[in-house]
Amino acid sequence: MRKYFYFGEKIDGYDVRVLNEREVRAAAGILFFFAMITFLNSWLTGNFNPTKIFVIAFLIDFFIRIFINPKYAPSLILGRLAVSGQKVEYVGAPQKRFAWAIGFVLALTMFFMVIINNIIGPLNLFICLSCLILLFFESAFGICIGCKVYNLFYKEKARLCPGGSCEVFKKEPIQKVGFVHVAVVLVFFAIVMSIPSLASIELSGSHSVKKEVVNEQIPKVEAVVDDACKVPEWAISIGHGEMWEMHHGCK
Repeated sequence: MRKYFYFGEKIDGYDVRVLNEREVRAAAGILFFFAMITFLNSWLTGNFNPTKIFVIAFLIDFFIRIFINPKYAPSLILGRLAVSGQKVEYVGAPQKRFAWAIGFVLALTMFFMVIINNIIGPLNLFICLSCLILLFFESAFGICIGCKVYNLFYKEKARLCPGGSCEVFKKEPIQKVGFVHVAVVLVFFAIVMSIPSLASIELSGSHSVKKEVVNEQIPKVEAVVDDACKVPEWAISIGHGEMWEMHHGCK
């Protein structure tokens, strides 16, 4: 049984079990992609069925990672295929197991709330956002937030972190961020934030259309108010009432 049930690989030259960081990040990116789709679908349409499917899949995947073997987890297998042409980057397995345990607890909580008890509310939103943040930082930046938390609970600190972040190092000139860099980012965001106000300016000329004329051309359709348009309590509790009405043709 030990041939299949273990966590991390033993590699010559490393005194701790390791995982391939590249496939771990790829797997996190895959999960983030589907998590974002199901989250937006639930938020915009009020349909939680895709979320329920994802929660079950997420729970099974992390169960295999932690209690059986990461090499047999579906998302990590897909990640391995995606980065099979890249050089392996070994990272310590102990801190990854701790981080994935956090994800497993979040998924288990969602399973009991959404699947078993059908509870929809702000707590679900918080858990979903937490998972999205953890997956995004892992896949986009190679920053394992759970691994950072690992150091708070264990005397033996995490080793072999992605990018050598566990070791003390001096930043190279190419890594440093100065005043000019900060100014460029601030100006960039200022321009982006001003785009909506610039786009709302009405231009005069032959292409302008009076609001009154447009309103005359488009007949008003009054929504029928009945039980089908009654906003559910979960939508009201997360401030989703008006959007729910809009997507169900009630407004």
